[in-house]
Parts: sequence; structure tokens; C-alpha cells
Amino acid sequence: MTKTWARMQVLAVGTAILLGAGAASAQESLTVFAAASLKNALDEINTACEASVGKKATISYAASSALAKQIEQGAPADIFFSADRDWMKYLSDKNLTRKDTENELLGNSIVLVAPADSATSIDIKQGFDLSAAVGDGKLAMANVESVPAGKYGKASLEKLGAWEGVSKKVAQAENVRAALALVSTGEAPLGIVYKTDAAADPKVKIVGTFPEDSHAPIVYPVALTAESKNADAPKLLECLKTPQARAAFEKQGFNILLK
Repeated sequence: MTKTWARMQVLAVGTAILLGAGAASAQESLTVFAAASLKNALDEINTACEASVGKKATISYAASSALAKQIEQGAPADIFFSADRDWMKYLSDKNLTRKDTENELLGNSIVLVAPADSATSIDIKQGFDLSAAVGDGKLAMANVESVPAGKYGKASLEKLGAWEGVSKKVAQAENVRAALALVSTGEAPLGIVYKTDAAADPKVKIVGTFPEDSHAPIVYPVALTAESKNADAPKLLECLKTPQARAAFEKQGFNILLK
């Protein structure tokens, strides 16, 4: 055996070890795609579940619509946690979730928020004049055509007869937390977000709550993705249903739907 050939063998073995380690690392990573509104509660739960799951998950937060599209395009996620039924159904209908693991875990409500120092208070009811309350400013909302919080908000405003008057004043954001930030920083005098988002930011306050019957039920389903091969993913999914996780969700203002 020549020295050159021996070196080649050593290099080949070393490369195989590195590739194997890289593959193992990729296989072991645990990735969750979750609606932006879940961030505070889910970050806490992720830490709490580390002991029983064996590791912390990497959580990617964004609009449910954007996350579902990423999964459809092959993004490596083990768990999808949506802010509405529609985007879970979108993936389920394409056989991109494990249907036997789909659970409707949480409920929420939508509220009108203003900066914490605002004197505004609005009685949200049929025929209320939201346009006058917004004045020359903007109404911050998540994208009203695709993002769940924006869709719920638009549906409610339409049913209450307020959409036509305020539609040209809407500042649409890529997700609900981005809409919240517009109000928190004072760029918009009012915004429509989830109750749980308002609880997460001390720089805003709730100035009105939208009637539950003015929009579709706000439901957060969760499921394993069809492509997930991670043995720890089912453990994390189960941990989301534990009393400790429920307490974290409830502290943030979510309703627990799964009994």
C-alpha cells in the first residue's frame, strides 16, 4: 500500500465520520413551526419540557400561513402549531401532517389595543364607528387575507359593519406580533391582535373586545408533520398537553380546548 493510498483512505474515513456526525445532528434536531402569537407561552413550555423530551426544540415563529407554505415546500419541521383550522387543514389535505396526531389544543379571542398611555375606550358592537376612533392614524392588523388574526379581525369588522369605513386605514403586517409592535411603538393608535398578544406587551392595553359570535371560533390545532422521523417529536407533542404546559398557556390567556 502506497503512502498516497493510505492518506486517501484516512481522508475518506474522516470524511465519512464527519458526514455521519452531520447527518446524526440533523436527524436529532427537533424543530417546531408555531404561530407568532404562541411565542411567550411556548418558549416557557419548551424550557419546561426539556427534561422529559431530552432536548430543547428549535422553534420558528411566524404567521401560520407562511409556516404552512414553508412545510409544503419541504422545510424540515417536526411539529406544526397553527393559529387556525384552515392552515392545518391545508396541510392535512395534502397529506403533510400525521392526521392521527392532529389535536385542537387552544382557544383565543381578538381584542382592540392601544398604547398603554392612551385614554381611548371603545364599546365594540354592531355599527360602532372604528374609523372615527382611528382618526388620521392607522389600524394595525395582520394580513387580512392570509394570516389568521387578520382574517378573524376582518370577518368581525365586516359583521359589525365597521370594515368599509376603516378598510383604507388598515396597516397590514406580516404576522400578529408585527401588528402588535406597530401599536406598542406608537406608530398606530389602534390595532387588532389576540388577547394573548396584548398580555405579552406592557406597552399596550386592551380598549375593547370583539364579540365571539362576530367571527369564526379561534382554534389552535397542533400536529406532527408527515415527514418527521424524530423520536422526540411525539414526546414534545405530549408535553404540550401536560398540566404544566396548560398552566403556561392559561397564564398567557389561552383557553384550553383539549380535555
